[in-house]
Amino acid sequence: MLADAGFIILGIIAGILSGLFGIGGGIVMVPSLIVFFGMDILDANATSLAAMLLPVGILGVIAYYKAGHINIKESLLIAAGLFAGSFIGGEFAVNISESFLSKLYGAILLYIAFNYLDIPTHLKKNKAVKPTERTMPLQRPFWAYVLVGIAAGIFAGLFGKGGGIVIVPMLISIFHYNPKAAAATSLAALQLPVGLPSVLIYAHNGHLTILYAALIASGILVGAFIGSIIGVRLPSGLFKKIFAVFLIVVAFYMVYKYI
Repeated sequence: MLADAGFIILGIIAGILSGLFGIGGGIVMVPSLIVFFGMDILDANATSLAAMLLPVGILGVIAYYKAGHINIKESLLIAAGLFAGSFIGGEFAVNISESFLSKLYGAILLYIAFNYLDIPTHLKKNKAVKPTERTMPLQRPFWAYVLVGIAAGIFAGLFGKGGGIVIVPMLISIFHYNPKAAAATSLAALQLPVGLPSVLIYAHNGHLTILYAALIASGILVGAFIGSIIGVRLPSGLFKKIFAVFLIVVAFYMVYKYI
């Protein structure tokens, strides 16, 4: 019973981060399932992806949509790419060594944390002029959004994440979205069952426990709504830095565990 409550609490935390940053929540779920619940990386990946199959962030999407931060067409194009990329990532994940996958995962976490702390900006002597954040839709070819989704889907399939950790930075840096629009569009794209190909691959190889995924999903439903409300109303600079420290600690743990 206590373990069941732990899965639900993990889902709530992951949902809050999902709603805040549009990242799907897997960036928290996978490390936490490994560190606190003793899963191996492939079981954790499978549980995380399965928990995000249902539209558990839909309440957060509605909140962002009402605030005018979501372009539905672009979210659907990204979702199409996610579905295709998820299959590729899942196939890679179950056919490479867990040790290599874990070290690669740790390196990715460090890179993400590095960017969340804005260290590259602080190291620059002369600040570059930032591109104008998007306030009105820009005309981009549809395939550009699909490619973003494919890249995010491969990443998601490999590391058990929704792909938002790839989508959001790309929308901001390449498409010039403002951060809230990027998070909202990413969260909307992740509401379709885009990770299904990866989940089926992991399940076929014996890495999925449906009950754990269902408990986490129930927590995400609540947490994503809370996170989106915070995201709409408040700046998230301090929270991002705390989150970055968490990623750094987990990254070193992952590398140490599989040395």
